[in-house]
Amino acid sequence: MDKQQQFHDTLFQGLNALEETSFPRTCATCGHVYETAEQYLRETDSVSGGKSGLKQSVDDHGHHCVEVFRNCVCGSTLMNVFGNRRDASQTGLRRRQRFNELIDILAANGLDKEVARRELLKVMRGGRSEILAGYQPPPGSGK
Repeated sequence: MDKQQQFHDTLFQGLNALEETSFPRTCATCGHVYETAEQYLRETDSVSGGKSGLKQSVDDHGHHCVEVFRNCVCGSTLMNVFGNRRDASQTGLRRRQRFNELIDILAANGLDKEVARRELLKVMRGGRSEILAGYQPPPGSGK
């Protein structure tokens, strides 16, 4: 495997690891498991009464996040937090550690750290990063 392919594989695995730390989610009522955020949003229903099911919130550290309320296939209301980087649980700590590792990998391969951070956040929030999609580290750089 060439260095370029190895770089892209490492970056892709890191992005997957960030999502994997939030899922799977299990309904405490019926035990239904939602493996991914996409499955969670696809297989659950919006809360009744014409409400959006979205609630902006502020975590214990003053950071904004979005609470998403959805009804499980059994009818039980589930809540998941999206965008909360300051999760103090073991899962949250692993997610932040992996995010920082990805920034370091990109920086070691010639990308400015702030650009790497901004572009990784864009991808994590469901957007597309033209910079990361087309990024090729300079010859002889990094890991």
